[in-house]
Amino acid sequence: MDSDPDLSFQWLHIAYRESTKFVETYGFSGNQGMINLEGVLIRPRNRPSSTLLIFMHPASTLQLLPVPREAARAGAHVLCAGSRYARNDTAAILENVLLDLGAYIRHARQELGYEKVVLVGWSGGGSLSLFYQAQAENPTITHTPAGDLVNILGGDLIPADAIVFQAAHISRAQLLLDIIDPSVRDELNPDDRDLELDIYNPENPNQPPYGTAFIEKYRRAQLARIRKITATVKDTLAMLRAKDSPEMERGFITHRTLADPRFLDPTLDPNDRRIGWCYLGNPETVNSGPVGLARFSTLRAWLSQWSIDDSNADGVKCAAQISVPLLAIENTADDAVPQPHARRIFDAATSSDKSFHVMKGATHYYAGQPGHLRKVTDLTQKWLVERKLIAD
Repeated sequence: MDSDPDLSFQWLHIAYRESTKFVETYGFSGNQGMINLEGVLIRPRNRPSSTLLIFMHPASTLQLLPVPREAARAGAHVLCAGSRYARNDTAAILENVLLDLGAYIRHARQELGYEKVVLVGWSGGGSLSLFYQAQAENPTITHTPAGDLVNILGGDLIPADAIVFQAAHISRAQLLLDIIDPSVRDELNPDDRDLELDIYNPENPNQPPYGTAFIEKYRRAQLARIRKITATVKDTLAMLRAKDSPEMERGFITHRTLADPRFLDPTLDPNDRRIGWCYLGNPETVNSGPVGLARFSTLRAWLSQWSIDDSNADGVKCAAQISVPLLAIENTADDAVPQPHARRIFDAATSSDKSFHVMKGATHYYAGQPGHLRKVTDLTQKWLVERKLIAD
């Protein structure tokens, strides 16, 4: 990892006590009365700072990706924070991730000595950052969407000093709603599909550019599928609770979850994205493959992450509850986040200090785009300097 001579990398282990009813993650995290977290602190050599930029994704690790490293090369101190669900979101409860992020911020202030903390919500970290800040400023959540107690009110969540919402989506639930394949008629048989809703079937009479009536029908069918799965999840949870047995949770598969018509039709929310492509590659291949969004989930994780009617991590609602400065950045060639998402967050934000910028031609990961990466990094640094959050 430490291959850049201008940067130093420090592994961080953070542990805090938490009792759980049952083990939900494999390995030494949460199953011995402690939550164990791993992060990587990246700092430019010989450049002190009193401000820390924290990058966190609910279920990924970011230290190997270009955005946080470029921020450190530009002079920022950066912490890439992994949640208890790092690299496996099957059982991820977003309310628990708030507690994990809170532990990192406390450590940054109390142990590492940083005076200010900025949450850089890139990709899936955007809605997480807004969710955290909303609950840190005004904690209200006492239970997860599944009805389990969660100690947000007593979690000592320290608010951040600013948020950067960069190439990020409104929420995991909204993203899944945007892209789930509504042609699936039988959740246990992904080959049983409605031809007229299967956008990857060349025999579908509806072909791009799609008509308004088809898109409206498609979106209604997507919502109906999400709600059908959610109803099954809630019924199963109720059945398990009624049994009053040691069985408390189940896992399940959701097939075909990458079929947004915007992948195939450039006239829908037009921007500079590559048509017939997405951040995971060929969308038709990913739609039926094992790595799609929400492919594997527990009952509780579905309600917390993926249910549009139940998830608390709604970025639009959370943006309306924060007071700190907000910088929202839209990448016009983003192949992961639908075009309207960043603007909807900006419009919903009630921060008195909010800014919106469009990065022309930038893709989601800035892969092969060093110029775009430097430009967005310089933009962010300038914004932070202007607010005296970092030194020039």
